[in-house]
Amino acid sequence: MPQTDLSTIHNSVGNLFSCSPSSEECESFQLTDEQVSFYHEHGYLHGVRVLSDRQVAALREELSEFANPDHAGSDLWYEYHTNESQDPDNVLFHALGAWRLRTGFHDLLWNPAFTVPAGQLLGGAVRFWHDQLFCKPAHHGGVVAWHQDYSYWTRTCPMAHLTCWIGLDDSDRENGCVHYVPGSHRWDLLPITGLAGDMEAIHQTLTDNQWETFQQPIPIELKAGECSFHHPLMIHGSFENRTERPRRATVLNVVRDGVCSDSDKPLLDGTSAIPAGQPLSGQYFPLLFDPLNQLSEFNPVPLT
Repeated sequence: MPQTDLSTIHNSVGNLFSCSPSSEECESFQLTDEQVSFYHEHGYLHGVRVLSDRQVAALREELSEFANPDHAGSDLWYEYHTNESQDPDNVLFHALGAWRLRTGFHDLLWNPAFTVPAGQLLGGAVRFWHDQLFCKPAHHGGVVAWHQDYSYWTRTCPMAHLTCWIGLDDSDRENGCVHYVPGSHRWDLLPITGLAGDMEAIHQTLTDNQWETFQQPIPIELKAGECSFHHPLMIHGSFENRTERPRRATVLNVVRDGVCSDSDKPLLDGTSAIPAGQPLSGQYFPLLFDPLNQLSEFNPVPLT
């Protein structure tokens, strides 16, 4: 039986998350002014809980099906790499498009514990860009090399993007947690130096002052179910996992409503093209949250 493409459904289809949260429930997930200020000053915010233990367990179960390349719905991925590094001693499972395949990863997009903070940090309505899975197995998990997310996303503009990294395991220094370079969200866009290989390659792209700052990255240790948000220019990466524990994560990438295509080609493999200059919309880029309709008080930041 063919796998249903869940990208055709723009609302929750299961019972793992609240389907129709009230404005009061949405407001309970709002960040404090101090948290929002910290994000804008440093380029990231971490330690925000977005999943319960039950939700983490359900997503782990769905994730376990993806290890077999012949799983149901395998033709729906935008990208699928059982090991993006291609080195069996440094394995990095990386895939884009889980929301199209399984109800938990689909409904996660509409989770108010995620969408409400995202709306605050973006300063407006939240539209979906794409999701990712990053998994490092025990003993031989690979790296995610230093990079800026927007360097891979210049086919969209303006740069009003936000990344939410959600741990499906406890992540720490030992098993390959994400590291941020605070303040690097104010740097210019850097060249791409690769995602699953050389942790030192970024050095050649930095000025002397940037390299000095780069020497003090911050490890972002999280409990399973907690997340970190970061700016699209934030330099981040993560080291190998040699522990007896896996380090699995799902990532939600969103934009402020009004961000446009900057290409006449499809923005993601297997999707319909959006002409350059036209806002993201349609089947693959649903609106997730509009704070003007779902919060009693909200002061949006104009899109620039």
